[in-house]
Amino acid sequence: MGSKACVTRLQKEYRAILKEPVPHITAHPAPSNLLEWHYVLEGTKGSDFEGGCYHGKVTFPPQYPFKPPSIVMLTPNGRFATNTKLCLSMTDFHPESWNPLWSVATILTGLLSFMSDTQHTTGAISSTPEERRRLARESLAYNIRSPVFRKLFPEWVAKAEAAAAAPPPQPPAQQQKQVQQQAEQQAGAQQAAQQQQGQQQGQAPAAHGAHAAGARAAGLAQAAGQQQQQQWSRYLMGAAAVAAAGVAATMLMKPADG
Repeated sequence: MGSKACVTRLQKEYRAILKEPVPHITAHPAPSNLLEWHYVLEGTKGSDFEGGCYHGKVTFPPQYPFKPPSIVMLTPNGRFATNTKLCLSMTDFHPESWNPLWSVATILTGLLSFMSDTQHTTGAISSTPEERRRLARESLAYNIRSPVFRKLFPEWVAKAEAAAAAPPPQPPAQQQKQVQQQAEQQAGAQQAAQQQQGQQQGQAPAAHGAHAAGARAAGLAQAAGQQQQQQWSRYLMGAAAVAAAGVAATMLMKPADG
């Protein structure tokens, strides 16, 4: 167990990390050993490590913060050897450059930055960009086999399980075929809608034409009726005039009473 100053300092740093998490970094002390911390680094976006989940361990001396810790990487990554102490300015390889003001957050931020560097040091290895990208894709599946990782980082275990339950990505050719089929279905639906709209528009003028024809026929019938009525009226007036003329003639021809 560490000194009182060491324990107090590490407890304070852990509270600070929980309150204000460091971007792309997660760290927890081991349940039974405050001097042993486990961390997860998320691969930097745009680098060969993008999408990677890198598990490692920081071991603090009982004299921390006056002496530096040691750092190892546990996940295969293509940049650092696994289970090997790393030679960095903030590790026990260089106690002369150690600053007691540095914290767990400072140490892990420096480690994440150094991953994308090309500088060679003890514990560093060389690999191709393709190899690093492959290891990044396989990193989470590798980590969840560790009981310590599963216990300290359940959120990452949940991500792995969700990814395993998701359907596999389709190959580009199949995706292109699916997109083409969807486009054809949409085009067919639009064509059917246009045809239906055209039929409705065609039915509307026909109905309008029939209505207009009926109106014209009714108008002609009414006009014919009015003309016939006018002719009948003229006939009656003529007949009345003839009858009146006949009566008048009869009266003129009747002899006067003597």
